[in-house]
Amino acid sequence: MSAVMNLQTPTAVTATLAEWALARDTARMPADVREAARRCVLDWVGVALAGANDPLIGILIGAAQDEGGNGACSLVGHGEKVSPMQAAMINGAAGHVLDYDDVNTGMTGHPTAAVLPAVLALAESRNASGAEIIAAFVAGYETAARVGQLVAPGHYARGYHNTCSVGVVAAAAACARLLRLDLDAASRALGIAATQASGLKSQFGTQCKPFHAGVAGQNGIRAALLAARGMESRTDMLERRGGFAATLSPDFNPDAALANPDRYFVRENLFKYHAACYGTHSAIESIRKLRADGLTPAAVRRATVHVAHSADAMCNIQQPKTGLEAKFSLRFMAAASLLGLDTAGLDTTYSEATCADPTLVAMRDKVVVELVPSPWPQHTLKAEVSVETTDGKKLHAAYDASVPETDLPAQGGKVTTKFSKLAGDVIGTARTDKLRMLIGQLEATDAKSLMAACAG
Repeated sequence: MSAVMNLQTPTAVTATLAEWALARDTARMPADVREAARRCVLDWVGVALAGANDPLIGILIGAAQDEGGNGACSLVGHGEKVSPMQAAMINGAAGHVLDYDDVNTGMTGHPTAAVLPAVLALAESRNASGAEIIAAFVAGYETAARVGQLVAPGHYARGYHNTCSVGVVAAAAACARLLRLDLDAASRALGIAATQASGLKSQFGTQCKPFHAGVAGQNGIRAALLAARGMESRTDMLERRGGFAATLSPDFNPDAALANPDRYFVRENLFKYHAACYGTHSAIESIRKLRADGLTPAAVRRATVHVAHSADAMCNIQQPKTGLEAKFSLRFMAAASLLGLDTAGLDTTYSEATCADPTLVAMRDKVVVELVPSPWPQHTLKAEVSVETTDGKKLHAAYDASVPETDLPAQGGKVTTKFSKLAGDVIGTARTDKLRMLIGQLEATDAKSLMAACAG
């Protein structure tokens, strides 16, 4: 049961989260937390390189040039230089345009896509150290998860895309840490960010969804820079009457947001190994189990995907026409998985041609999505798949993609393999290996060196 907001003496959520963000110090972080942060950076850079030539990125670069784009900040996969806010926008969109970037269920969104581009842009403009990048990134990541907890589950259920709405507050916290603002200025930065909160889930399947990640980073930098210059803001905007939580969610959970200060949500980061909405991953993995047990496409008479009701507004496009829509279609992803298509394939699987392929359409028409009411948690990522075969058998498999991996060495290997494939296709093996080494030793490098290695 969500707490009822006490309008007389609300918990000081904004100031507490700002204080925690400012206190992040790489030297005092546990080794596994630093490794988790480097792994997030590695994964995001690979995904952003792969997304750098998407048409949306060309649109955003053109818009930056129309604005008089110039500056000292690099664009991933491109040679242009732009301002910090422009870089956060463009790189943020590039890292989310393939919907292949990481997730955290504490935030109910994509923390790295919202936070890291802002950190890297601001860090490059000041040539901050790699250690400062890690500290600021973790500050933003943890803020994202805790603000997400503050307004869960009603904020997301109401239709907001947390990557943008929560992400802007997180990006501001990260940038406040990088700028080493004092507590008052950092609290104002979170307030300036909160008043810019936006992003609607109804845009899923369009270019506006990756644009949301860019908006979060750009506005997060803006909030921190304006606060640094003394701009006024309420310093209790997350919890105050008419503030972020009260306006954008029916739920207010300060105890959840501030619980266990020593917890690191970055340890629970969820990496993607399928280039589609994370809400489809449990169904994909369930079907992979059935195929591993011998299920063939020809044997499928009907497949039913059971998911939580919240998936309806997230990834239940019934008849996708474009590659972007396909990423948000449980029916498409289930059909592609039943046919054994490469769900990590960027060039062939997610296209208008595949959406219209008669074999895919025929399999998709055998897939039914059933939305499960209570007692399933509203925002669970669990899926159960039932397949009726042509010879009368009934097969079942289940998977829960919200459970973090526990075999961290194996996770590291998978993330590295994913990065090498994505980056290698764009910048070649030699540059990919150099970039991987730089990120692996991030504390020993600096922002300009890192971003020069990422640029086109």
